[in-house]
Amino acid sequence: MNAPATGPDMIDTLATGIHTAAPLYKEVKRLLTQGLAAGEWQPGEALPSETRLAERFKVSIGTLRKAVDELVAEQVLVRQQGRGTFVATHGANRMLFNFFHIVRTDGARVLPDAQVVEFGRSKAEAGEAMRLGLAAGERVLRIRNLMRLEGKPVLVDDIVLAAARFPDLTERVFREREGTIYGLYQTRYAINVVRARERLRVALLEAGAARLLGLPAGHPVLEINRTALSYHDRPVELRRSLVNTAHHEYVSDLGKA
Repeated sequence: MNAPATGPDMIDTLATGIHTAAPLYKEVKRLLTQGLAAGEWQPGEALPSETRLAERFKVSIGTLRKAVDELVAEQVLVRQQGRGTFVATHGANRMLFNFFHIVRTDGARVLPDAQVVEFGRSKAEAGEAMRLGLAAGERVLRIRNLMRLEGKPVLVDDIVLAAARFPDLTERVFREREGTIYGLYQTRYAINVVRARERLRVALLEAGAARLLGLPAGHPVLEINRTALSYHDRPVELRRSLVNTAHHEYVSDLGKA
C-alpha cells in the first residue's frame, strides 16, 4: 500500500479534488495554513506570487487573494508594498500591538521588561493537561516572570509549557533569549503563535505574587488566563497574568485588523 501523500503534493491533490460546502477561498486558506504549519514557508520568508499560488490551487487570482486577505487580517501573513507577502515574525511591535494588552491609563503602550523569578518542571494538573492537549500527568515546564513597565512591577506571569514540545528549554535559554518569548518559540522550536484565547476576572493576590508586585496579600488585581494557539488552534502555552491596575488597564481593539 502506498504511503499517503504529504507536503506540497498533498496540498495540490486536495486543492484539485476536494468537495466542500464552504466557500472555495476558505479551503484555499486552510491549505495555505496547512503549508505554514508544515514549515513549507518559514517566518520572514516570502510566499510565492499570487499567480503561482493560484495555479497551484487551481483557483482564480480573486479567490486566492481573498484567502490571503484573511490571513493578513489575522496577522499570520504580512504584506509589504512592492515586495510581496511574508510569513509574520514575532518581534517587539507584534507583541506590543497584538499580544500585550496592558497599557497606561493615558493609553500609552510600553514594552515590558521581564525578569525570570522561577523556572521548574512538574506534572501537568488535570485542567492544564486538557487545555494543552496532553495526557494526564505529562511533564510541563513552569515559569514565573515579573514584568516591569517603566521600571515598576505591574504584572506577574505564570507560564505552563509541554516539556516534550520544548525539549532543550532551560532557564538559561529562556533568560538569555533575544527578543520576545513567542519569538523564542518561533525561531528555536518552529512553533508559531498566531492567536490567543483570553478570559478575564478579578482575583485576590496570594503572598508570593503580592511580594513581587509590592502589594499586600489579598489585594484585588486583574487576572488574565490565556491559551496561546498555533496553526489549526493547536495549544502552545498557558499563561496566567496578575495585573496591578492602579495605573494600567486592559485594552483590546475588537475587530481591528
